[in-house]
Amino acid sequence: MIPAINIQQIHKRFGELHALKGIDLTIEQGEFFALLGPNGAGKSTLINLLAGLSRPTSGRLQVMGFDVNAQYAEARRALGVVPQELVFDPFFNVREMLRFQAGYFGHGRSNDAWVDEIIESLGLADKAHTNMRRLSGGMKRRALIGQALAHKPPVIVLDEPTAGVDVELRQTMWEFIRRLNQEGHTIILTTHYLEEAETLCSRIAMMKQGQIVALDSTQNLLNRVPGKRLRLKLAGMLPDVLRPLLREEQDGQQVLALADIAQLESILATLRAANVAVEDMQLIEADLEDVFVELVS
Repeated sequence: MIPAINIQQIHKRFGELHALKGIDLTIEQGEFFALLGPNGAGKSTLINLLAGLSRPTSGRLQVMGFDVNAQYAEARRALGVVPQELVFDPFFNVREMLRFQAGYFGHGRSNDAWVDEIIESLGLADKAHTNMRRLSGGMKRRALIGQALAHKPPVIVLDEPTAGVDVELRQTMWEFIRRLNQEGHTIILTTHYLEEAETLCSRIAMMKQGQIVALDSTQNLLNRVPGKRLRLKLAGMLPDVLRPLLREEQDGQQVLALADIAQLESILATLRAANVAVEDMQLIEADLEDVFVELVS
């Protein structure tokens, strides 16, 4: 089976700025994949190259086996992109915009059932005949997600899709996107909400300064951070013998790093011996934010 995305030695320069420095990346069909990194890491530049909005300085990109530059129409037909920016045509209502978008890719009225399904699944049914200019920011975001899906592409890129939107939209959108992924669509997500990537994505690439600094399954990345953390609220001072374990102290709480769970009993025994009462305690598993900070900060 051909990869959904195949990126080989991509470099991109903007004058003196070397934005992408030899990116190699393969994403298989049906993956739910996260592309993470701080602002300026090169994520949006890479997405623009995949969408054919910009040309690489060197290297090769393919979408579903089609070369993005040499076979632009085929590659673009296979890709749906939800941009960060709220860019829309102000002259159409929601349904018209989706139908026109599908028409750009050769889908006529026979695609109307799919447009209706998008509208319903994204909670836009009561806004279907509302002009795009009159929608709230969250509703515009829903409509742009629908626009990227209108031609039913096998590969969907979500570039910060939940930035600035409410919890209800997130839940509705992710339910729909999960279903598309289960039906075989490849999903590529960029987000600053790392809990979304940790929950949804099976594999993650992390970028820093135009390079991929980590590429692995979500679980393997989480395993990079050993041990657990213990958050304590104490009725007294933390004993000096426990201070080497201290990683954070804020708002009257201390966070201790544990090499393994067996340390918990000895910590509690030390606190009892020092007559320091525990007012609250929470055991914290390592999460994707810990990995992200370790690799790209």
